[in-house]
Parts: sequence; C-alpha cells; structure tokens
Amino acid sequence: MTFPIDVAIGPVRVDLHLVFELLGMAVGYRYFVFLRKKQIDHISDENRVWVFIGAAFGAFFFSRMLGALENPIAFFESENPFIYFFANKTIVGGLLGGLIGVELVKYFIGEKNSTGDLFVEPLIIAMAIGRVGCFTNGVYEATFGVETSFLLGMDLGDGVMRHPVALYEIAFLLVLLFWIKWREKKIVFTSGNKFKLFMVCYLVFRFLLDFIKPGWRFSFGCTPIQIACLLGCLYYIRFITKAK
Repeated sequence: MTFPIDVAIGPVRVDLHLVFELLGMAVGYRYFVFLRKKQIDHISDENRVWVFIGAAFGAFFFSRMLGALENPIAFFESENPFIYFFANKTIVGGLLGGLIGVELVKYFIGEKNSTGDLFVEPLIIAMAIGRVGCFTNGVYEATFGVETSFLLGMDLGDGVMRHPVALYEIAFLLVLLFWIKWREKKIVFTSGNKFKLFMVCYLVFRFLLDFIKPGWRFSFGCTPIQIACLLGCLYYIRFITKAK
C-alpha cells in the first residue's frame, strides 16, 4: 500500500482525504435529519438552526486555534501565522469549540433544553468516516503514530513501522457507537447525559491516544491537545459519576 492513497479519474487525481471528510459530514447530517424525524425534538426549528450556527462557528474557529497551537513554536515563527492558523485543525478543538458555541447561543436565545443528544450518533459516524480519509494520507497528514514494533504497526509512507492511530480511532468510535446504542436498550438516558457520556469517552480516549503520536510537547510530557482533553473532562467532572 502506497501513501498517500489517491484515485485517478482520467488526468485528475482525487484527494481521498477530502472526499471522506465531505462524505462524513454529508452522511452525519443526513443521519441527524433521519433521527430527528423519528424522535421528539424539544428544540424548535428556529432554535435548532441557531444551535447549528453556534456549533459550526465554534467548531470552525476552535478546531483551527487548537490545531495551530499543537505546535505553538511553529505557529508563532511561521512566515504567515494567518495561513498557518487556517491550514491546521483538530477534532478535539472542533468538539470543544462546538460545545462553547452552542452554550453561548443557548444563553443568548434563552434555550434551556439539552441540544446535544441528537448529535451523538451522527457525530460518531461522521468522525469515523472522516478518519478513513486521514488514514489514506498516511504520514502526510497529522494523524499517524510513533514508531513501533507492535504487530499492528504499518508503514504509512516513510518506511517506518508506525501505530496506525487513525485506524485505532475508527475502531474506538465504532465500539463506542454500538456500546451507547446497547446502553440505550438497558436504560433511559437523562436528557443531555448521552452527549456528555460521548464527550467524556472521546476526550479520555484522545488523551491516551496522543501518548503514541509524535509532536510538540510541554516539558511535563503532554501535548496541547491532551491539555484541552483534560480541560474538557474537568468541565464535565460533575456529570461523570451521574451519567447514565
């Protein structure tokens, strides 16, 4: 297997990373619409639009802010920090930024109901599909692991056997999806707790996963993304023992 994996259509080479990223968003959105038709949504159509806007702007800005700060030295020393800012993004920043954007919008429009539960399964599906695209780029995208002799190690394009962390994340997301659906058959989630459970599970997973990813680290051994994961878990700490 040669990385990056591209598909040629005549003289044009198609970037599979972009294809899977767009496919993930499209499938995730369509699944959200499907779920909303099946369930009672206590959020009005107008407020749901505002929630989408808040989530989109928050995710867009913070995914790039945290992406740029993954390597703060490279960011501040880059020839054009503005381009560097928009060229880098990360899912953790998108999730936390979307959360901030939604909470701000809810505050200003006076929406008291939880808005996140309907997003859980569409988000997991969209993220898993998007990570397929990350995998097709191998080491030419930031989602690859450190060198390893582990049996799952792969040559991702630089001749070094590495942890295929994109595949690890896809596997985790699929297990998380089926586990949440299984839990729903056993218990009734309190409104909002399904989304909180998803966020805590994913943030803990990403905190651990980043130990086998290369990149800039603080002197105490953690990456900026790991710090963001810890802050996200700290925000949810009062819910962790109550989530069901």
